[in-house]
Amino acid sequence: MTSWIEVINYVRLRYEVLEETEEWLRFRLDTAGERTQQVAVHHLPDVDGTAWLEISSPVGRADEIDLRRLLELAGEPEVGGAAVVDGIALLKHVVPLEDLSVREEFERPLGLLVSRADAIEHELTENDHF
Repeated sequence: MTSWIEVINYVRLRYEVLEETEEWLRFRLDTAGERTQQVAVHHLPDVDGTAWLEISSPVGRADEIDLRRLLELAGEPEVGGAAVVDGIALLKHVVPLEDLSVREEFERPLGLLVSRADAIEHELTENDHF
């Protein structure tokens, strides 16, 4: 069984951690070209006895982007869905923490989500704010 602490340690060893609390951490990944993308991983409360991780990455400020286009783009990939939290438009994905293979079931969706979020941010804003 994988623990939240194992996920935190995995991230700390591989990525530039920008901010961390007991329940979430925010870090940065390099993407295509000289672009970077921020990502947050939240340890969600147990639901029916199962702990979950939410992986999210910002794509723009909600009041500055075409939200309809965001929803269209978010519907294309195999991972992720769109949300707006505190005025920031995000691409999000949730994985169960129990029996999580950090390399397969965390790293793969993380990479797919971050790559897609960066592409959406670039299309919607033509910038690299996040």
